[in-house]
Amino acid sequence: MASGRIIKLVVFELLEFAAFSIPTLVIMEQFATAYHKARNMSEGTWYWLVVSCSIAYVAVVTLLIWVPIKVLLYKKRHLYKKITGWRPVLMMCVVLTTLPSFSFSIAVTEVQKNSNGSIDLLPDSLPDLPVSLVLLSLIVVDIIEKLRIYPLRGREKSNKDRHIHTTSLQQIKTVTEQVGQNEGNPALSQAAKTSGTSQPWSRVAVGPQEPSFDSGILKAMSRRDPRAEIFLWSFLWWSDTIEMVRVAGHPSVYKSGWLYPVYIFSFLSVLRIIFTHQNPLLNSLGILLQDLPFVFVRFSLIIALGTITPILGLCKNVLVTLSYVYFNYLTKFRPFSSFETSLS
Repeated sequence: MASGRIIKLVVFELLEFAAFSIPTLVIMEQFATAYHKARNMSEGTWYWLVVSCSIAYVAVVTLLIWVPIKVLLYKKRHLYKKITGWRPVLMMCVVLTTLPSFSFSIAVTEVQKNSNGSIDLLPDSLPDLPVSLVLLSLIVVDIIEKLRIYPLRGREKSNKDRHIHTTSLQQIKTVTEQVGQNEGNPALSQAAKTSGTSQPWSRVAVGPQEPSFDSGILKAMSRRDPRAEIFLWSFLWWSDTIEMVRVAGHPSVYKSGWLYPVYIFSFLSVLRIIFTHQNPLLNSLGILLQDLPFVFVRFSLIIALGTITPILGLCKNVLVTLSYVYFNYLTKFRPFSSFETSLS
């Protein structure tokens, strides 16, 4: 009987391959349908030609790129450990699946425009399934890559509990060592007291105390498992990109040239998924690849086409960008460098 570890590996690999191949096939089928209608031909020669080309593309990239890299990463674990800061599997998905899918989504609209001869004859909205399927596939692969280090059975202690336990031990050890040193050296003790009263940043802002529940229904409701939080934060992390892609289905956008910047900057936002979630560069890349470009795109869309994109999204991009610049760079200058705590 196969062990749970083998079953987990097989299920994960099958899900990742499905997320890698299905979006391309679906969008290429949509392109084949639009192209077949544009040719106004009764037979399905062009339709099946495009579909067969999409199947051939998926087969070629699977046999030449996907499978060899997967086998290499599984067999040569020491090579996988040398990869720091980025994820090869997500790189393949973005380059080989997302990029062609976005390109052919634009091609579908252009084919419909050319076949109808006028943008007024285009449908009222673009189908949401293909693009949503592309983003869903990326999120699924992202979740699977994060879940690989966790067991799927049994309870898992949350990262918050481990962090509190580790921090408490370090603080106890540090305080104990300092007390021992101060008792042996009165000069150090006096210096510590003096420095403690003279340094303004030694004051710590006190906020509301977090509750803790030891029994009953509240204890069951307060449980936090990092494996469940992976699903939550993976979808929340891409909510802004999902909203931007949804805007592309608006008639005022896809019937005009605004379709191109929306898809281009949405794809740039997707590039963040290549990097590991603990990469120190991820915050700055999020500003450069998503929030800052989205500020200009959303502001331009609102000026040109009205409030087809939420004002809340624009405010989010502006505030995230300004707060990142202020707290990471402007606070280094003297007018913004003084430390203060809230007394309320």
